[in-house]
Amino acid sequence: MILRMDERDRELRNLTYRRFVELGRAPRLAELAAEAGIEPAELAASWRRLHDEHALVLDPTGELRMAAPFSAVPTPHRVRTGGRSWFANCAWDAFGVCVALGSDGEISSACPDCGEPIEIAVRAGRAEPDEHVVHLLVPAGRWWHDIVFT
Repeated sequence: MILRMDERDRELRNLTYRRFVELGRAPRLAELAAEAGIEPAELAASWRRLHDEHALVLDPTGELRMAAPFSAVPTPHRVRTGGRSWFANCAWDAFGVCVALGSDGEISSACPDCGEPIEIAVRAGRAEPDEHVVHLLVPAGRWWHDIVFT
């Protein structure tokens, strides 16, 4: 069975992202349903379709885990821009936060091997300093087998 997002799912996805950015955290299912003027079950069904289409990631309780590049849970990858901050899912997504917001920012992370802090400024779409490397252990074709691990 192939699932497809419909126009209402796209609207709810856009509302979800907009509120994630505005709140600086993931919106809760009940609060977003109330804001959208719908029953929580309707939003839950939409989020499930969006999850199945890889447009966002739910945790086992049905709440948001990821709305890439934003993480609903604390991670080692913090992005600050415009006086606000968000967690990113991974080092690569940290750059995606600045791209998604269309702004310069600062990324704080740590080397997963040695734990050494990493600080990177994003200016006009470029990393400063630009000597760091993002290494993805899982091949892209297998990311969605376990996106949280990836």
